[in-house]
Amino acid sequence: MSGTDVNLVLRSTRVVTPDGTRPAAVAVADGRIDAVLPYDSEMPAGARLEDFGDDVLLPGLVDTHVHVNDPGRTEWEGFHTATRAAAAGGITTLLDMPLNSLPPTTTVDHLRTKQQVAAPKAHIDTGFWGGAIPSNVKDLRPLHEAGVFGFKCFLSPSGVDEFPELDQEQLARSMAEIAGFGGLLIVHAEDPRHLASAPQRSGPAYADFLASRPRDAENTAIEGLVAHARRLNARVHVLHLSSSDALLMIAAAKREGVRVTVESCPHFLTLTAEEVPDGATEFKCCPPIREAANQDTLWEGLADGTIDCIVSDHSPCTTDLKTPDFASAWGGISSLQLGLPAVWTEARRRGHSLDDVVRWMSAAPAELAGLTRKGAIEAGRDADFAVLAPDETFTVDPAELFHRNQVTAYAGKTLHGIVKSTWLRGVRIAADGSVGGPTGRLLEREH
Repeated sequence: MSGTDVNLVLRSTRVVTPDGTRPAAVAVADGRIDAVLPYDSEMPAGARLEDFGDDVLLPGLVDTHVHVNDPGRTEWEGFHTATRAAAAGGITTLLDMPLNSLPPTTTVDHLRTKQQVAAPKAHIDTGFWGGAIPSNVKDLRPLHEAGVFGFKCFLSPSGVDEFPELDQEQLARSMAEIAGFGGLLIVHAEDPRHLASAPQRSGPAYADFLASRPRDAENTAIEGLVAHARRLNARVHVLHLSSSDALLMIAAAKREGVRVTVESCPHFLTLTAEEVPDGATEFKCCPPIREAANQDTLWEGLADGTIDCIVSDHSPCTTDLKTPDFASAWGGISSLQLGLPAVWTEARRRGHSLDDVVRWMSAAPAELAGLTRKGAIEAGRDADFAVLAPDETFTVDPAELFHRNQVTAYAGKTLHGIVKSTWLRGVRIAADGSVGGPTGRLLEREH
């Protein structure tokens, strides 16, 4: 072992590193990874050994798309319940979205309010996105300087009045301002004109809801976003890609050098429109879960690198808001605790490895947010880990989830991959289905 201050060694026959999965011993000193060494390395004097046998040691997941809703709509979720669920699911870092909380994160004062609420409640490391709305162009640079990781905007109505969408002129103005200080704009890309012209029918039929959020709404919005980014040399990120039709356009833009990245979500990659029962609004989200053929193409986009990462878009609500009417029910999928096993279950079926899953769910989101101490098991990074039994299965029981409201589209599904423990900076924060007290830190963008 290298350093004399190593106090912990984590050992497994399967450690997922940037160079692949191999037997290794991971030495930890002062909450950081000191070295990744051969499996049979001699233990330093005084260091504690944790041997996980054949369970897989992964870097802790990084989820850059979580709606915590705290303060203001804490009955929907909250920092205590969201970060506890994340810890139980192998996530060690999350970034909170700027809306659905009251106030939204659209000024520095609002950011400070949210930080004060989060600080005593966070079980894992937690950072914040700012918001870009029509009235706050003047607030964007101060928010950037205050440490937000970037700015979220909507191109169609967000669902809450306090976070209005940007029209094309406002989008260009905000994007130019953010590009001027080297920031990142992350975008809910659905075109409002396509949504307005789509058939709108209330009722329990999922087919009617799907028709109300057509692929063209995503495709057109992304096309416009890419055009603005190209003209302004701006850095943009497409949130929760659902339409596989947009992949060719995105891939072409990337080849051209447009600074665009893309995420998708567990629900788009593991659930299909064909399986959604009528009235089952726990499956409602915007953009929507689409057909199986569309999902196959999304997986191809992941495999070829057009889609950069997988994050949850955990967007919970109280049970009463999930009415059986798809038109009026709140849109959002709760999956924070289940993202890793859900994605792994489908990835393994399609011939992907845990190395792939780690790249999509840890390394790439960390890179997106500039979190250089997260996202990999290598020397110098934070000692954040998840221990996974990848071949063990469990059946999702909503009552056993740590989400504040136990509503989930995964209820009753049998998934591969049980998270045995989660570690934050060398301390075990969750094990065997129980989670300790809040020890997470608040993160700011690395300058």
